[in-house]
Amino acid sequence: MSAVLARDLRRTYGEKAALDGIDLDVGQGTVHGLLGPNGAGKTTAVRVLTTLLRPTGGRAEVAGFDVVRQRRQVRRSIGLVGQHAAVDEILTGRQNLELFGRLYHLGAAAARARAGELLERFGLEHEGPAKEYSGGMRRRLDLAAGMILAPPVLFLDEPTTGLDPRSRTEIWRAVRDLVAGGTTVLLTTQYLEEADHLADRISVIDAGRVVAEGTPDELKARLGGDRLDVVIRDPERLGEAAEIVGRAASGAAAGARDGAAAGAVEVDQDTRHVSVPVRERVQALTEVLVALSAAGIEVEDVAVRRPTLDEVFLSLTAGGDGE
Repeated sequence: MSAVLARDLRRTYGEKAALDGIDLDVGQGTVHGLLGPNGAGKTTAVRVLTTLLRPTGGRAEVAGFDVVRQRRQVRRSIGLVGQHAAVDEILTGRQNLELFGRLYHLGAAAARARAGELLERFGLEHEGPAKEYSGGMRRRLDLAAGMILAPPVLFLDEPTTGLDPRSRTEIWRAVRDLVAGGTTVLLTTQYLEEADHLADRISVIDAGRVVAEGTPDELKARLGGDRLDVVIRDPERLGEAAEIVGRAASGAAAGARDGAAAGAVEVDQDTRHVSVPVRERVQALTEVLVALSAAGIEVEDVAVRRPTLDEVFLSLTAGGDGE
């Protein structure tokens, strides 16, 4: 059974389609990223899936429950951490979690015990008020609040917006720990690095539609696979080097199992940089270096790189104008 399932999910505001027929299938115990520009529909999707908005059309299930007909069961099966901190800064972390526990109808003793478990789990045993917490600690407290009922599905809407790199890393670590314990996480983010680090699969959303879906590596492969970048020491031999790199990379591609041909060689005269797409990264790197060495051409630097999610994102999306 899928943890989250959506088919032809739609939500309109007047004549504007915030969600225009999206499909999602999120496996249990995984992190699924919703990636897209502002206004793409990410937050609207989360609001529909968490029963805060009714869909205009289509259907969706969370933890096996229909988001329209079984809203109460859905809400008992999920945690939601929104874009903005929901904790009371005057209260301590313990008091915040006990309060959330009581709001979820836990008894006083059960709420107190659950708060203690979560404070230890998320490294939040500081006894001062939440206003003394760092940004990362506050977001970890938000995560802990979302886990009061140990829900099987956790929705994280832009969880690291505004955090510094250290605090962002703390949140990533906490999310990975949750997933290791069996929690399913649906994550919306604009941070491409975040999606690359955390998500098992990614749905790229633009203008209310899913325009691509797959693992991070599968999405990167859409741009043609790896590139071999070589910096030549002698600018006078750049043209000769480009021809050698192209031939060697083509030879490596011809020997590959899929028989794929190497693409066009790109040359940057100013940086003495030669770049070519390759299929078999190790074989291509070896053959190019051997060929350049045989021709007596010195290499200053060499690297094989994969396309980044930034490049995928820019190739797939056109931006939006409001959620």
